[in-house]
Amino acid sequence: MAQRDYSSKNPLRYPDADIVSLDKRFDKYKIGNTPIRRLYTGGLWSEGPAWNGVGRYLMWSDIPNDVQMRWLEEDGHISTFRSPAGYSNGNTFDYQGRQLSCEHGNRRVVRYEHDGSVSVIADKWNGKPFNAPNDIVVHPDGAVWFTDPGYGSLLNYEGNKGPLALKEAVYRVDGASGKVTMITDDLFKPNGICFSPDYKKVYICDTGATHFPQAPKIIKVYDVENGKTARNGKQYVSMELAGKGAGLADGIRADTDGNIWVGAGWVGEGYDGVHVFTPSGERIGMILLPEICANICFGGKKRNRLFMAAGQSLYTVYVEAQGAHIA
Repeated sequence: MAQRDYSSKNPLRYPDADIVSLDKRFDKYKIGNTPIRRLYTGGLWSEGPAWNGVGRYLMWSDIPNDVQMRWLEEDGHISTFRSPAGYSNGNTFDYQGRQLSCEHGNRRVVRYEHDGSVSVIADKWNGKPFNAPNDIVVHPDGAVWFTDPGYGSLLNYEGNKGPLALKEAVYRVDGASGKVTMITDDLFKPNGICFSPDYKKVYICDTGATHFPQAPKIIKVYDVENGKTARNGKQYVSMELAGKGAGLADGIRADTDGNIWVGAGWVGEGYDGVHVFTPSGERIGMILLPEICANICFGGKKRNRLFMAAGQSLYTVYVEAQGAHIA
């Protein structure tokens, strides 16, 4: 990728060549006179962006530095939000505006209450500690769904190194009872997770190829039954891109039309960034970045601003899509 100034101090000529249409169906989401901008750099591994609509801020994790960061929409001010942060990875907000975080270091999912206290949502399954909860979404029924691939316990760099006591899996925490149930353990390392706009499907990325040579580089989709279980899992997309190879799909979000926006990387120039797929699984667009994109979310007043946690940095771009969910 050619060198460019993502700060916009030296503006580029429109349209931004790194917002790429692969299919005419992406043209309705692509804006011709807007640039990809870098809002921040200087981290080690940026993850878990989540938008707070009331506070008008974007928060994200820098896992190795054990901090959560915050960008204020009002003036672009950036500050350390929480330190230490339990080596948190994925973050979101629930329907009461409370932040939820997956803590690698403490092997648990927590909720920050309005009074500033911390509640443990889940830290065990069948009496055994989780591996290292990774990514998280909320359901309108109050339940919390999260993935547990264990990356934060494999090295001291992103948590505390230790054995994995459980098969990698996806879990649901009931909003009323707090009961934890396993959704599925049929992925090698379940990572990013999101619902379809109507909550009738759940999409889960499998990044098991990092440790299992036989693991496919795919995203799976499941039917959600009664909001409580997932059935009929099948491949939604392969991350193979003709002429480039296959990278990994990490964090994902759905827009209101049911398209799935995917943070992707580990291939290189012309691949790393965001890939956009139709509900039927056809890749229609890409937003190319100079770094591996770990995770994404929609934000801003109209939820039409895509935020991208990528490598050492945080990027953003306006699109004509709108995020389907609250964070």
